[in-house]
Amino acid sequence: QVQLVESGGGSVQSGGALRLSCFSALGGYRGYYMAWFRQAPGKEREAVATIDSVDSGGTITYADSVKGRFTISRDDGRKMLYLQMNSLKPEDTAMYYCAARPGYLREYKYWGQGTQVTVSS
Repeated sequence: QVQLVESGGGSVQSGGALRLSCFSALGGYRGYYMAWFRQAPGKEREAVATIDSVDSGGTITYADSVKGRFTISRDDGRKMLYLQMNSLKPEDTAMYYCAARPGYLREYKYWGQGTQVTVSS
């Protein structure tokens, strides 16, 4: 059963912007810690941005490579997770995944199918 569904990927030129969305079918969504990961061909998967549950303080973290350009947010009422990506660079090209974990787990348990982002120079 699919629990997370991403959308919003596409192809843009360097300097452009995209907004990724992730809908969650998880019960008790507001209690989940959420994140966006990405994986480029031949590279390891990396965490781009994370956001804790609101009840846990909603702490946000970003990879150094995207700080100041990407913004993660969540709408618990709509069970949505977002990633606003501005000033995109060719090195941002990757498959982007939405992920979720309960607060008592360190590893992300649920993953979406991914959405492709391609940035051309």
